[in-house]
Amino acid sequence: MRTPRTRLTSASALGCLLALGAIACGSAEGEPHESGSDKKITVYSGRSESLVKPVLDSFQKASGITVEVRYGDTAQMAAQLLEEGSKSPADVFLAQDAGALSAVTEKGLFAPLPAEVLDKVPKDYRATGGEWVGVTGRSRVLVYNTDQVSTADLPKSVFELTEPKWKGKVGIAPTNGSFQAFVTAMRVQHGDDKTEDFLAGLKANDAQIREGNGPIVADVDSGRLATGLVNHYYVYELAKEKGTSVDKLKAKNHFFPGGDTGALVNVSGVGVLKDSEADPDVRAFADYLLGTEAQTYFAEETYEYPLVAGVASAPGLPELSSLNSPDIDLNDLGGLEATVKMIKESGLV
Repeated sequence: MRTPRTRLTSASALGCLLALGAIACGSAEGEPHESGSDKKITVYSGRSESLVKPVLDSFQKASGITVEVRYGDTAQMAAQLLEEGSKSPADVFLAQDAGALSAVTEKGLFAPLPAEVLDKVPKDYRATGGEWVGVTGRSRVLVYNTDQVSTADLPKSVFELTEPKWKGKVGIAPTNGSFQAFVTAMRVQHGDDKTEDFLAGLKANDAQIREGNGPIVADVDSGRLATGLVNHYYVYELAKEKGTSVDKLKAKNHFFPGGDTGALVNVSGVGVLKDSEADPDVRAFADYLLGTEAQTYFAEETYEYPLVAGVASAPGLPELSSLNSPDIDLNDLGGLEATVKMIKESGLV
């Protein structure tokens, strides 16, 4: 049994693990990057092309620096980096969660970022040793249908969702990276035994399985589900798809109070590979991600929390500083392999 607040290390965890139940370690072609400006950088992106391509295109236009991108899910890209090691052609890893960034950090593949870059973001949202820095914040929430769940009945803790009153009413996406990061956070905060009990409780309580956060929110809004565990910004995405406003949806966000694990605030973030540490083009890219233009894009178009001061969050979102997130160091979220194994053994997949 791991005790609460134990660091979950996994330097080898992502070496072959790409997603829950899937192994796909591919070999990479290409040579390691040579330092020095050549007006071109290679980015391994664990964030989807539809999401980040507008930011990369804007950076190219503003800087004249060509961005070559390899897309995959975050675990996939982290696994690729761990396999390639110092021979990786990547300059930059753009990841959707701190766990993958921590796994690469543990292998010693990232160079510490300059203080001028790190200091743009609060300490809670960057690596202890400066190897990665958060770009955006995202909070875990319980999305609920207002016709089926009253505000008075909303749970105060995510652990309540294993109680009989929620049987068959909770949607989860156990193969999704954000759910896996949440489970890892529970292991850190409460230990493995309690986390195993929670997952077993979800299974026994007939948790409704979906492939991702988006389908959960859509089903909650339509009434096919009463609630679901997701990231906060999916209700905004659904409203945008429907051409309406968030307040017109039946699906609403419930932010768990009191430092509950269900209110985990994770980050998307960026790390720079050691061979590219001195490349001014790479530094320009990091600066751009933490600049007003990119931060505003993420706030207004993807509804994530900007992490740099002076950029406003999406209208209607509670301030990031007001969230009662759990006391968890994001640097401790590297234990993905054991988390995935635990989820599989629970029978949720």
